[in-house]
Amino acid sequence: MNQDPLDPPADIDVPVDPNAPKTHAEAFRLRKDVVLGEATDETKLIRFVEGPGGIVVPDLARKLPGRGIWVGADRDSVTLAAKKGLFSRSAKTKLTAPADLADQVEALLAKRVLDGLGLARRAGNIISGFEKVVAALNSGKTAWLIEASDGADDGRRKMLTAVYKAPNTPRILGMFTSDELGLALGGENVIHTALLAGRGTDRWTLDVERLSGFRPLLPPTWSASWREEP
Repeated sequence: MNQDPLDPPADIDVPVDPNAPKTHAEAFRLRKDVVLGEATDETKLIRFVEGPGGIVVPDLARKLPGRGIWVGADRDSVTLAAKKGLFSRSAKTKLTAPADLADQVEALLAKRVLDGLGLARRAGNIISGFEKVVAALNSGKTAWLIEASDGADDGRRKMLTAVYKAPNTPRILGMFTSDELGLALGGENVIHTALLAGRGTDRWTLDVERLSGFRPLLPPTWSASWREEP
């Protein structure tokens, strides 16, 4: 298929607005999504490259060598790209997309998000424990409230009350179990956690947003009261 000369190449940066950017990085952030066929902010995409044996490999850090193939950061897009042979079409060579490619991306993103929490803890930007988290919420410095997906409903309802009393309402994440959070944060029985606004939080948020295309931010089993302001 001949490429429209006005379309951006799949792995070539495209200016967001050539008249406005303040830096080179700001001017070149778009990539061509091979599913949509449109230039899209790369923070909303997953980069893939050709791995050994022509296997399609996710490159979440965007550092692996080779020509990148960019796909929307959601399960449907990755599945469709594999099903329709869009990786091969973009690379102009035969590539094999594993049947569990979307699952691979989800697992890698989840690890990246959890690893990011570990880094935030070492930087002093993590608060854990019910009372300490409530105090952090009241300070207005909390960017994210992170609740264990398997925590008790009663504790979660009490934390919800604190969230809506906070001067700045944080975003809420509930996709990890207490054990997963404990491993990431070096603790036990980690149920309530606050991520403070600080250096690195924006980048971590972008990873969470990409992961949300593969699993919901909040478990569907949580009660409706957790999702609505009291």
